[in-house]
Amino acid sequence: MQKYKLTESEYRFVKIIWDNQPMPSSQLVEICADRFGWKKSTTYTTLKRLCEKGVLKNENSTVTALVSRSEAEKYQSSHLVNEAFDGSLPKFIAAFMQDKKLTREEAETLKAMIDNYRE
Repeated sequence: MQKYKLTESEYRFVKIIWDNQPMPSSQLVEICADRFGWKKSTTYTTLKRLCEKGVLKNENSTVTALVSRSEAEKYQSSHLVNEAFDGSLPKFIAAFMQDKKLTREEAETLKAMIDNYRE
C-alpha cells in the first residue's frame, strides 16, 4: 500500500494525467512547465519515480495512470486518518468541522452516507 503514498507535488502531477490520459509525454512536459514552472528534466524525473512506484505507465511516450483517482484518494485519506487521528474517523471529522456549519442538505447527505456504510 505504501506505493500509493504521494507527496503533494506528486499528487498534483498525477491529477494532470487523470484529467488528460492517455497523453503524450511531450504534452505533460508543456503542462508542467506552464503550471509548476518545471523544467523538462523535472517532469521526466517525477514521471520515472511514479512509474517505479507503479502509479503511472509511460509506454511509447504515452502516459497513463495505473492507479485510479479513487484508489489514490482512498489511500491518501485513510493514511491521513491513521497517522494524524490514530485511525479515528470521528476525531478527524471533529477536527475538520471545527468552526464550520453544514447546510441541511450537506447534513442529510452525510447521514445517508453513514447509514449506507453502517455495519
